[in-house]
Amino acid sequence: MASIKKKSSGGGGANWMDTYGDMVTLLLCFFVLLYSMSSIDEAKWKIIVQSFNPSIVDETDPPGPIGEDSSSGGNEMPATDVEEAMDELYEYLKMYQQQNQAQAGDILISQGDGYVFISFADAVFFDGNSFTLKPEGKVLLDGIIPALSGASEFIDELQVLGHTAQQYAHTPNPIPADRRLASNRATEVVIYLQERIEGLDPGRLVVTSYGQWRNVADNGTESERAKNRRVEMIITGLDVESEMPDSLTKYKTMYNTSTTSSD
Repeated sequence: MASIKKKSSGGGGANWMDTYGDMVTLLLCFFVLLYSMSSIDEAKWKIIVQSFNPSIVDETDPPGPIGEDSSSGGNEMPATDVEEAMDELYEYLKMYQQQNQAQAGDILISQGDGYVFISFADAVFFDGNSFTLKPEGKVLLDGIIPALSGASEFIDELQVLGHTAQQYAHTPNPIPADRRLASNRATEVVIYLQERIEGLDPGRLVVTSYGQWRNVADNGTESERAKNRRVEMIITGLDVESEMPDSLTKYKTMYNTSTTSSD
């Protein structure tokens, strides 16, 4: 009987699986390579997750777009932006002082860690025993207001400090009149600034009355008393690296806490 030979199929019936396996392996390597070169922005990832599920809230979120209290502007801005804003404010003020030396010669300007300090000779702003803002004082304030408006979103607090001098070297001024005069002078400056600075929350403007109690010179001569009669500003930038809230948010927190505890 003649033998029957089976027809060969060429032995390649399963070879397509080898090609498919190689392709899947290459795709896996490709995606692993892409992942190794990528980085995840944690803040953006939280926004995406919370947009799909609002019930997910991270208690460590700072105030602002993600956090609960957005009324204060939040602390989401980079620290470098605040530092640059304070540096630019300081440089502007120094340049303004140099360009208007005759007019602004009685201004002292310095910079510290997170703040800018300005001291105005009182004679430039007010007459003796008066809290009416003089025209030359308004001109000086008009010169620095553009810089304050430009840095407004980075300012935590703008304090205006009122000082007086003892009328007599060894005889303190009457306390009520002394405190009121210093307070009224600082208040006049704050009112002028509040009406003209753009973008700064009025709640960040603070009046402080030191009266005669933080003198920088003796009161023995008129020139010494003139140094003590002055108005100063302390402009502090937002501390975005601190876990503590900014001044306005801190105040609201203290108020709400005291209100709750008294109920």
